[in-house]
Amino acid sequence: MRTSRSTVISSIIEKRRPLAEQISKVEASLKSLGTILHHLKVGHQKLVADVNETNVNSGFRDINFEIFIESVNREVAALEKLKSRFSRDTIKIGVVGRARQGKSRLLQSLTGLTASEIPDGDRQHCTGVRSTIYHKPNVETYAEVWFHSEQSFLDEIIDPYYEKLYLGAKPVTVEEFATKPLPNLPGELRGSAVNGAMYDHLTRYYRGLSSYRHLLRESSPRRILKDEIREYVAQDTVDGERIYFNYLAVREVNIFCSFPNVDVEQIALVDMPGLGDTGIGDEERLVKTLGQDVDAVLFVRMPKSSGDYWADVDVHLYDLARNALIDLPINLWSFLILNQTDANSKNGDNSKNCQDLAGDISRKNINVFDWTIANCASAEDSNKILDRILTYLAANITTLDKQYASINQQRLYQLQKDLAIEFEKAESIFGNSNNNGIESLFDDLFDNFWREITSGLKELLKVLMEQRDVQDDFLESQVQDVLQKCKDSTGIPTIERIKTENNLYGAFGTTYNNSLHKVRTHLSKNFLYLDDGLKRSIEEAKSLVTDVLVESGNLGKLTDERGSAFLKRINDLIPGKLHNLKLGFQIISDFNLSYRGLIQHRIREHLDLLTPDLTLRLPQNPSEQDVFETLTELHSEVVFKCEEALQDFLTEPSKAAFAMVEEFVDQVLRADRVEREWKEFLRENRDQLWSEQLAPMIENAHIRAEWLNLVKQASSIIEPPNLSFLS
Repeated sequence: MRTSRSTVISSIIEKRRPLAEQISKVEASLKSLGTILHHLKVGHQKLVADVNETNVNSGFRDINFEIFIESVNREVAALEKLKSRFSRDTIKIGVVGRARQGKSRLLQSLTGLTASEIPDGDRQHCTGVRSTIYHKPNVETYAEVWFHSEQSFLDEIIDPYYEKLYLGAKPVTVEEFATKPLPNLPGELRGSAVNGAMYDHLTRYYRGLSSYRHLLRESSPRRILKDEIREYVAQDTVDGERIYFNYLAVREVNIFCSFPNVDVEQIALVDMPGLGDTGIGDEERLVKTLGQDVDAVLFVRMPKSSGDYWADVDVHLYDLARNALIDLPINLWSFLILNQTDANSKNGDNSKNCQDLAGDISRKNINVFDWTIANCASAEDSNKILDRILTYLAANITTLDKQYASINQQRLYQLQKDLAIEFEKAESIFGNSNNNGIESLFDDLFDNFWREITSGLKELLKVLMEQRDVQDDFLESQVQDVLQKCKDSTGIPTIERIKTENNLYGAFGTTYNNSLHKVRTHLSKNFLYLDDGLKRSIEEAKSLVTDVLVESGNLGKLTDERGSAFLKRINDLIPGKLHNLKLGFQIISDFNLSYRGLIQHRIREHLDLLTPDLTLRLPQNPSEQDVFETLTELHSEVVFKCEEALQDFLTEPSKAAFAMVEEFVDQVLRADRVEREWKEFLRENRDQLWSEQLAPMIENAHIRAEWLNLVKQASSIIEPPNLSFLS
């Protein structure tokens, strides 16, 4: 059983859909790639000015992303056409011809419509809008009208006239176009009939605006009845009166009707306004329609009965159609009808001239798949034409689709290869060049740091060595203050107090022993104040170390702390893996001198004189005076001995400071691999330490890193199968 043509066409359309979905994914990838390439171009332009490395200059500068951006944009546009073809719910046949060639009569014969829906005429151009006629069985004919918005009206219709005719600044709004006088045609263009005719077209848009402007604000689509169609697609009435303006606001019209040929479901016929008029943009719209919206093109040519030939305008029209879809040779999807008229027609009998033009088709390089001579006004002839076209499409359109898609895919494969080479070159030329520059500068900065820090710490150590046997002035002053306090505040009870306590305890011996404890405790408390002097001495030494690290080593930029707090903060910043460096800072951070640890045990030794059973005993039958005098004598002796003992400790802070700093210097300058540890520590903090010197290169490095990241993103997009839609 023979499969119906409608079934075959329906199967073709269904097979197209998965490919359309796959193309959508590739299209999205290409658009992402285009965006990344744009950012790469901007980054490349900025970096070219900053690249000074000899090994980078030539190769990096030669990268031309603009070429690839243009290529990607072309491929996106090509995929949009391809996707549009494979997304359609119908097989579309575009009917193309110059005005008054019988194109509208052919469409009327094929669709069963009349001049009221598909305008024709034998005087001026009649059709003003592209119409697509869909077969929809068993419906009353109706149409859907799609209007221009105010912006698309300006962009697509009005602006091209201003550009082509050099009319100056284009109107920004429809209101401006309506209210400002239309600019005069420049003098140098007035002698041209073509330019004058174009200007007349613009004048028609201008003068008729009040009649159709309201439609620019209408929502689309608007459904209209059969008897309303002509006033939205034509310039004149059936009688030839040019009174319609609505078509000037219309972008396109879709007409739905029941074709006489019932085996044409999912077939649509695209009626293009006849070419040969001087409306600007007509040719561009024809090319766009043929490239995106049709599967086959049907040229209609009606030779004059008085004699005719293939004119330049015919060849031009063919070339327009051929250029609409470069990827698929037009001879594989185009047909030609030589419209034959009889003696009773207004054109007369042109059969002989049809034969003459048929014989010259190939010599004019008008290459079509098939041609025929037929009467476009005859329903029988027209349906035979449609039958031949549909039979061909049913048998060949899948092959045509594959050929069209394959050409697109091959270009994408080549684009993948070209981009892969360029991205690989970009990474290999440029990947580490800036890092090397930063490292080189950092090496110089570190060498200077190492010289300065080494010199500074050694000089400090030399000074502390010379002073290590020198008495600490502050400690000496504090010792004198403590001794004076001991003398001024002895803690010895008065004679009256001794007498009172004797009455309380009933024996001077007990009173004496209790007083010894009190005097000793009071005296020992005074010496605790020496802690401040010892700590201050060490803090001063730590401050000297800090000064070297801040002034010579630039480490002050890591913290606002100073003195011992600075050293502790640096210690906290040093990672534990940098063992020697961290140990050095731990030693100096934790080091302290204290009275309890250094002096207290020596002082306590002399305080034994104020301990019962270890000191002078009272005479037999003592008085309160004896107790007082004995306590006074013992206190004076203890203070004297403590003073002598403290004289030996006045150089201890200097010795301790020297030892502390020397140990620090040994660990941070002389320990094994400590220079490497310093370098690693400073590298981690270089942005903060040398921001002025490194900032330009660091900023540049960030830009380069972002740039290389974009390269990697782009590289991932072009990796197969991301740009592949054919299995």
